[in-house]
Amino acid sequence: MGALGRALLGLQLLALTRAAYKLWIPGTDFEAAANWSQNRTPCAGAAVEFPANKMVSVLVREGHGISDMLLPRDGEFVLASGAGFSAQDASRDQGCGTGAPARFLDPDRFSWHDPRLWRSGDAARGLFSVDAERVPCRHDDVVFPSDASFRVGLGAIPGPARVRSVRALGQTFTRDEDLGPFLASRAGRLRFHGPGALSVGSEACAERSGCVCGNAELQPWICAALLQPLGGRCPPTACRDALRPEGQCCDLCGAIVSLTHGPTFDLERYRERLLQTFLPQYQGVQVAVSKVPRPARPRDTAGAEADAEIQVVLAETRPEPGRARRLARALLADVAEHGEALGVLSATARQSGAPVGDSSAEGLDGAGLRAELAGGVTAALLLLLALAAGALLLLRRARRLRWSRRDRAGPGPGLAPLGFSNPAFGAAGSAEPPQPPQPPQPPAPKLENSSTSRSYFVNPLFAEAEA
Repeated sequence: MGALGRALLGLQLLALTRAAYKLWIPGTDFEAAANWSQNRTPCAGAAVEFPANKMVSVLVREGHGISDMLLPRDGEFVLASGAGFSAQDASRDQGCGTGAPARFLDPDRFSWHDPRLWRSGDAARGLFSVDAERVPCRHDDVVFPSDASFRVGLGAIPGPARVRSVRALGQTFTRDEDLGPFLASRAGRLRFHGPGALSVGSEACAERSGCVCGNAELQPWICAALLQPLGGRCPPTACRDALRPEGQCCDLCGAIVSLTHGPTFDLERYRERLLQTFLPQYQGVQVAVSKVPRPARPRDTAGAEADAEIQVVLAETRPEPGRARRLARALLADVAEHGEALGVLSATARQSGAPVGDSSAEGLDGAGLRAELAGGVTAALLLLLALAAGALLLLRRARRLRWSRRDRAGPGPGLAPLGFSNPAFGAAGSAEPPQPPQPPQPPAPKLENSSTSRSYFVNPLFAEAEA
């Protein structure tokens, strides 16, 4: 193979490793303990019963001795090499309990929309997906194991479940023209059932910043399937003011960082940055990173894609609080320092509150970064009030000082003199020029007990009268 061929092969392998796909987990194998009423494979010599009115395809990998078998009305056994059944007397094995028949559980219990039944092909330690994205998205490739039997229920939903491709029984379907006849065949009816529809042919995600999953309309059915074992109710959270990320069915404890991004943002590169740089330092925190529809708000970020944003969910998996908050702060600081190189235009964060029953200082400020921001604003307002009060105090002191100096300097030109005009001194012919007429002054306050005052003067007018 030439250099060009090796290069093309390398690019194909890279594209294959980066392809998003979902793998179906449960099967209808005979040897799977979870398929039996006693949660174990039937004992030797046991009686075996299958639901009479159900269609099922069962893969048998080994040889089994049974005393009796009730078969379904419509179904098939797929026998691996060396597998089969033989007649054997009823079991006397003490470990088999009372010897009640081993009943194969309802094969129709597996729903396409149940997030627990899928595994992501790009799963990594420390990463998870929100519930709506655990089910195949419109750009995903769906893979059913070729070495296992399975049965999938397509529930009654408004529209078909749309994916990029489906691989089953060694065939890959990328067009509805090919998938439709397979689903209508006997092999297809044994493996897919229900009133819903399945459609293929979506394009692969070609955006560096990732693509929105497209399961928002299916989320009610996804959450119903997920919560069915819990009676349809979410379990209680261990913190106050829990968060519910976009695409999640129930609240969780942790933090959510929202990123607005430009055309150079690379989702896979950012996810790898979280895995390599941040997660090793914050054990007990799991991260989900994906593009989600952006909440309606003014387009206040120039250059941002207005219809979508990157959601980074930080979920705490350990009882120690505060790890997600510290990681959220680290991510905000990382954006402030390296946002331009990462293609991130802005970042905001919010987080859950203190653990339930915790009154420690760590928990009291657990209202999140929003509470810390509010505290910072309050502190800033208090500081401004203190500065304003200090400035007012200085202004009042300056005014007092100015009036004191004016009092000591005497009345300035054009100002009325303080006190009263003494007719005795006026008759003596003062050298001062005559003063202009003054406005009437209010009567001077009367002094009480003036005989006791030691401040006095001798009036010459009265002295001459006495003479």
